[in-house]
Amino acid sequence: MLQESASMETQQEQTPSLEDCLKLLKGERDEQRLAGLLLVTKFCKGDDHSSLRRVYDAVGHLFLDRLLKTGMRKGTVTSGGDNNRDAYLQLSVTVLAAFCRVPEIASLEDMVLKIPLILEVMSTGSGSSVLEECYEFIYLVSTASGNGIMRFYESGGMKILASQISSLQDGSHLMEISMKLVQLTLSRMPLDIIMKDYLSELSVIVAVIARQFAVLHNSLKFEALHLLSAILSSKDSAPLLNALHLLPNDSWSHNIRIGIVAILQNRVAPAERLQALMLAESIISTSGEGWLISPMSKHSEQDTSPADMCLLLVLEQSRVEVAVLLNELAYLKYEAPKDTSTTTEAILLKQRNVAVAYSLIEKIIKLISRVDENDGNLIDEGTLTKVIRQLNETIGVILEYLEDAKERGQKKGDDLLASVRITGSYLAEAPLACKEKVRELLGFMLSVEGEDEQRPFYSVCFLLPMLCQITMKTEGCKALASCGGLNAKDEVQIMLEESAIVNILKALVYWSENTGDTSSRIMASSICALMFDYSSEESLLNHPDFNHSTLSSLYQLIAGCLVLFGQDNKADMDLLEIVAAGYSRWAHRYPHINAVVKT
Repeated sequence: MLQESASMETQQEQTPSLEDCLKLLKGERDEQRLAGLLLVTKFCKGDDHSSLRRVYDAVGHLFLDRLLKTGMRKGTVTSGGDNNRDAYLQLSVTVLAAFCRVPEIASLEDMVLKIPLILEVMSTGSGSSVLEECYEFIYLVSTASGNGIMRFYESGGMKILASQISSLQDGSHLMEISMKLVQLTLSRMPLDIIMKDYLSELSVIVAVIARQFAVLHNSLKFEALHLLSAILSSKDSAPLLNALHLLPNDSWSHNIRIGIVAILQNRVAPAERLQALMLAESIISTSGEGWLISPMSKHSEQDTSPADMCLLLVLEQSRVEVAVLLNELAYLKYEAPKDTSTTTEAILLKQRNVAVAYSLIEKIIKLISRVDENDGNLIDEGTLTKVIRQLNETIGVILEYLEDAKERGQKKGDDLLASVRITGSYLAEAPLACKEKVRELLGFMLSVEGEDEQRPFYSVCFLLPMLCQITMKTEGCKALASCGGLNAKDEVQIMLEESAIVNILKALVYWSENTGDTSSRIMASSICALMFDYSSEESLLNHPDFNHSTLSSLYQLIAGCLVLFGQDNKADMDLLEIVAAGYSRWAHRYPHINAVVKT
């Protein structure tokens, strides 16, 4: 024991102390300072902020600048330093990263000014040995200083990040720092500016983050979710989404689907589930509803779930969100303290969130309405039955929300209008769903006004496809008449004559000319056929914002659908019948359409 004790005392005597390092660092010669820095790296821990601060003050920023530049072959250190440049580079970057673990040091302007130099190190082969320290230095400085992330961005940091991120190991510390740098950049720079400067680079970065979202099963998965949601759910994200679709493969969208499935089928916080829904809504808006049931991609080895899993999970979670959010909205609107900023903000937040769930449900309604067109029959009968059952339950919840509003005498609000819209979308496909409840609420739904409306218009427009369905039978006509629905349709006519018909028809022309989808053209034609009831060829051509070219395009659209009417188009037969019936009613008021139809 005495021998061991003596040995330990000897070892302690030989171990340099902080004071020994400080003496060397304050020496007059570079060799002394280098020796001091080397000793610091041996025993000074990163969380010992007090010691790191004393060391930094002792060595001074001028020597650190010279050491870094010498390592980069931009300067010299005395006494043969030219022969050890790589060692100097590694030492300087390692020490700088260690110093910046002290926020007070990281926030210094001297450190901010070094960011372009560190980026230059990262872009060269000599920086590969200290790449992690380089990333850490930039992240620490960017976190501590408001100017840090801007210097990173203005010095081309996004370009360097995009060139390296694909080669970083999934889930590594470097990958984590890279994602944090992207988050910091987004917190300081508007997305539209980033896309203007670095659109292709950002698309590469987002694709890699999507891969992390798919393959990781730790906290970094949620960081990826938050980043993807913030970027792709932005109103400015359209150019980026277009750029992503131009990437060599589409694995990014499949990876996002894998990640969303993992989030929705596991126990995670409600906020994370909602973000997953927001992300899904953004992808579907550009990729189409088919994304929900796309077959497994050859690029996505992690995608082992059934093709319909994402569809079922998104619908189920959307159904839950609708039930919860509408209940919370009803409380806030009718029972919570009124006219307080907290209540107002909460209502707006709930309305935005329920809008996401509504949008997803409407997209699923559109998907199943065209199920026969899906190549490969990816939705089997069992899945379709589950989807319809959940949709029926969801519409039932929405009708209860509308019934509550009716009982409370509330008919104005964008949330109510959106509820009418989604109800109309589903009932146009399933007119017998919730039959009794719909009949009770039909008059109220036709009276609902948006927040900025003076009288109901959009609610009637949203319900027109459903009304066209139910009035094909006597029972439906009686229901419409008994609730005063004919008066509501008269209101639409008055409003259309006043201002809207020309804009709607011009929008239909634009829509039909910019879609290759036959069903969309048929839908546009059916709306046009209904609009033509309220005008004439002479009246339209006398309008200053309407011309012969627009009218000719509308005639071509309708004529094309009349040709389809005589063919076997079961999926769109209802809409084609609306076009044919309309043509028979108003053709005499549009004399030039006959020549187009007969050609």
